Order: sequence, then structure tokens, then C-alpha cells
Amino acid sequence: MKKREDFNQVGFRGGDYIRNRKKNEKRIGGKALSLAAFANAKSRPSGYNPSFIKKQREFYRNAKCINKFKKSVKRDSQFEERRHTLPNIEATNEDENVLKSRKINKKKKTSLKALGEEVEEKRAEAEKLRMEREAMIQAKKEERAKAEAKRKFLRDNMSKRTRSGQPVMKYRIQHILEGLLEKP
Repeated sequence: MKKREDFNQVGFRGGDYIRNRKKNEKRIGGKALSLAAFANAKSRPSGYNPSFIKKQREFYRNAKCINKFKKSVKRDSQFEERRHTLPNIEATNEDENVLKSRKINKKKKTSLKALGEEVEEKRAEAEKLRMEREAMIQAKKEERAKAEAKRKFLRDNMSKRTRSGQPVMKYRIQHILEGLLEKP
């Protein structure tokens, strides 16, 4: 039979080791790490790696965009196939007239005069919108300037003092009355 000393020599941790560790913990004031343990703990890989998480997030975002694109391409191709595979219905005289008028309209649009007129209309609309925008901006500027002048006048009057240094009550009372009249 082996003695107790033999167990301690081969690496068996007896009650003395645990007792000493607890004493050390009490002395230090809690479970503290030795310098070697601290270094080893830092060098071990934890589950958290910000760069890896960022790359993974970017990968999934790109995959999502690619899937959306593929779906839209597939949807467009199906739409084109349906449009080409629709059965041709025999057109009556009325349908033929409608088709002819559409062809004529298409020809008109492609003519140089029609294109020129369209461009002129678009320019006129853009000019009209620009003029409206400028008018609104001008009105806002005027309103702002008017409010600024009113504030300046009010500030000057409110800061007026008598010879003895007291505020002039006339302007203060007038300001209070205006405020009361404005509020219903």
C-alpha cells in the first residue's frame, strides 16, 4: 500500500492544496488570477472576434442582395415569356382601327416636330416649377426679414432704461398686452 506522500508526489491534490488556495483567496480578497494565469487567459481565443463578425455580416448582406437580384431577374424573364406566349385573338374591324390609330400615334411621337414639342413642354413645365420655387423662397425670405425686424425693434424697446436705470414700463406693458390679444 502506498503512503500519502507518494500520492502527493505523482500529482494527487489533497486537502492541503484546497485549504491553502482558500486561505490565499481570503488573503487577497477574492478569486484573483496569478500573472501566468492572466496571460494564459488572454491568449486563449474567446468566441468574440469583431472583424470576423463584421465580415460575416457583410457576407450575409451581400448574399441577401444577390438573392433579391436573382428573384427580380427571374420575375422579369417570366413576365417576358408570358407576354410572348399570349394567344393572338382575331381582331375585329374595331380592334384593327384601334391598332392603326396607335401606330399613327407612335409615328407622330417619333417625328422630329413631335419630339421638339415634347421637349418644349418639358422645359416649360420645369421653368414653371422653378419660378414657383423661387417665389416660395422669396416669400420665406421676406417673412424672415420681417420677423427679424420685429425682434430687433422689440429688443431695442425692451432694453430701454430711464435715467435712474429702471426699465421703461410703457414698452413692457405694450408687449404683454399684444401677447394677450394674440392668444384667443
